[in-house]
Amino acid sequence: MTRTLRQVAIDIQDAEENRGLIDAIKADNPELTIRSMPGMLKLQAAGRIVINRETVEAKLGREWETGEFQMAIISYAGNFSEWDDDQIIVSWEH
Repeated sequence: MTRTLRQVAIDIQDAEENRGLIDAIKADNPELTIRSMPGMLKLQAAGRIVINRETVEAKLGREWETGEFQMAIISYAGNFSEWDDDQIIVSWEH
């Protein structure tokens, strides 16, 4: 039996200061789909979305703390299965 992975999603404010964050999420999640909506971008993937601090810092060109993510998100679908100083993972816990 083939199991279908549930979609997880993150809605991020469509703002210039979030461009590096969005680019980093795209780089670390090649299967990601992005829909542009008024004032926000919906980032969606099957199973999980990973946000790596190191990738975000490379895209922003500065240090970045994972706590800053709270300022960018509007909403999400899934669970924050990991959130520490180096990585955030949004997935569905089974």
